[in-house]
Amino acid sequence: MILVLDAGSNKTRFILEAVDVVCDVKKVPFLDLVKSDFEGVKGVIISGSPILVTDVDTSPYLEIIHKAINSKLPILGICFGHQVLGMHFGAEASRMKEDRDLQTVEAYEDCILFNKLPNEVQMIEDHCETISIPAGFQLVASSDACVNEVMQHLTLPYFGVQFHPEVSGNHGAILIENFVEFCLKEDYP
Repeated sequence: MILVLDAGSNKTRFILEAVDVVCDVKKVPFLDLVKSDFEGVKGVIISGSPILVTDVDTSPYLEIIHKAINSKLPILGICFGHQVLGMHFGAEASRMKEDRDLQTVEAYEDCILFNKLPNEVQMIEDHCETISIPAGFQLVASSDACVNEVMQHLTLPYFGVQFHPEVSGNHGAILIENFVEFCLKEDYP
């Protein structure tokens, strides 16, 4: 089973649908996460959110990220999830030009998220913030609009994508499937 932490995105239902094709999925509101929510779970996906991390006190969100990391399960952060995951590890958030369109995302490094995908994929963006590359992470992919489109931790099973694979057609569905399959075949925690 995959746990989807719903941070309030109107796209969360598409994450649930993409995961449900591969395995069981359960949704928990982001700020309601408790330790028992991890029982029987093989991985965690953190959704996007209408929250701007540059406008709010992020400490309640970082506390939840800390709980997810303590679970020792693989994590995929999407948009807001990507940002707060990175911020937990020291990334700096900043405003950027608003991007609500398709972007060509180019992968430079090997990453399980890009299994069965070409090095260049088109993904839907929906953000006006970005984060730096946090300590312990590697930049995997960029676009002309945003440097940190995809990152992965160098030694732990943590991944972040700035775009929204859940609404990016077949390539986005494959990316989510790659993460889910990784979670199901690995023995975590």
